[in-house]
Amino acid sequence: MQTVAAVTMVRDDAFFLKAWLRHYGEMFGRENCYVINHGRGAEVAELAAGCNIIGIPGDPHKNFDIKRWGLLNNLVGGLRRYYRHVIVGDVDELVIRDPQAGGTLLDLLEDAPEGRVLTPLGLEVIHRIDLEEDVVADHIIGPRRHVRPAPHYSKPCIIAAPVKIARGGHFTQADKIFAPDDLYLMHLKFCDFAAYVGVMDHRNAVTAAVNAGVKEASIGRHWFAEARGEDRAVFEAFADLEMVDGFDMQPLRRKMRRTFKPRGDTGFYHFDRPDYGTQYVLPERFVGVI
Repeated sequence: MQTVAAVTMVRDDAFFLKAWLRHYGEMFGRENCYVINHGRGAEVAELAAGCNIIGIPGDPHKNFDIKRWGLLNNLVGGLRRYYRHVIVGDVDELVIRDPQAGGTLLDLLEDAPEGRVLTPLGLEVIHRIDLEEDVVADHIIGPRRHVRPAPHYSKPCIIAAPVKIARGGHFTQADKIFAPDDLYLMHLKFCDFAAYVGVMDHRNAVTAAVNAGVKEASIGRHWFAEARGEDRAVFEAFADLEMVDGFDMQPLRRKMRRTFKPRGDTGFYHFDRPDYGTQYVLPERFVGVI
């Protein structure tokens, strides 16, 4: 069996798709990357050339997330018959391995036992617009070095077991947690102010076409204009996060493991996801990883 496949669904998010393709396409080979092209966009098809592109209709629908994760669940289940591990997530989420470990993400997965679901620690890359003036070009980490803990994005996203994934990818049916010390999920939504504005303009247009409010639609609240806030104020607020010296993520992982438990009677499992209100500077060794 092949070691790993990477799966995402995308609609017009060229900035993040380029990063996704650069990261997974170069590491795993584009032939092991699966891109669901929602709306059959020409730019997505062009950028993802060489990947396995699955074009689907782009009609707006108020239950977008339910439909999306139904498709992703079934695709992951099928691919598991051909790959030992399947990484699944949004196009602005990238799993990385700490360079300090001395090997790549692919190296880790080649040695990882089957039958498990791996949960990287979620970190959100934030653009400190008061400090970071460089434009993001070939790589994101370098021009951007600040991160904040994001437990909401500590997702069980590396699948090597027959489990169902909850809508949004935040929970699975796996009843044990495996959170390797050197795995991170980097959420890139706030990594660049200009890119953020463009993406949010597009997502607001998509939800407007649905003609349903936040409470009526099964779409992430962050896609709606009413939940957006003022863009520059969102980024300026990053400066107010408490700066933590060093880069010790072990206390955060210990909390994940310690609080892991059933999510009520849903059949899914989860852990506590506190709002830390802190930020860190990524060590030099992470520059160029994505």
